[in-house]
Amino acid sequence: MGEVHVIGQIVGASGFPEHSLFCKWGIHTGGSWKVLSGLREGQTQVDNPQNHEAAYWSHPIDIHFATKGLQGWPKIHFQVWHQDQYGRNELYGYGFCHLPTSPGVHEIECSTWRPTGTFFQQISQFFLGGGPQLKNPDLIYSGADRYKLHTIAMGKVHLRLGLILRNFDRFGIEC
Repeated sequence: MGEVHVIGQIVGASGFPEHSLFCKWGIHTGGSWKVLSGLREGQTQVDNPQNHEAAYWSHPIDIHFATKGLQGWPKIHFQVWHQDQYGRNELYGYGFCHLPTSPGVHEIECSTWRPTGTFFQQISQFFLGGGPQLKNPDLIYSGADRYKLHTIAMGKVHLRLGLILRNFDRFGIEC
């Protein structure tokens, strides 16, 4: 079986309207992929920068996969949340990106978006906070019905990932 080892970090996020951000993340793969070691999902700490335009998490990612084919190549998905001064959490954006298919160190920027909701929901969000969220978070990385959503662009999540590919040529898997 071919192996993919992903080592790196979620560096942080920039371009969001407020600071005090944290991130929930997960890695989704196809059916022929098996996790040999590491975590498929996690959450960063809250960063509340005082003098910066970005939140920095430096959250580690270290996961090792085995696979029989390239179908279902791993995708990493994010939910970026804002924590206000009262400890309330508000969703600021969803995003996903495919992991690179070539070995080496990669700097990745993952754009995020959030649902806009109806006019009444937007007014309510302005005065009360909160806002629309997806009922099924799988919609983030599966494109089936995503085109039907009304969204607005939010900030970016920054990643630094190193990929190691092993035994792909031995088992007839061509990259």
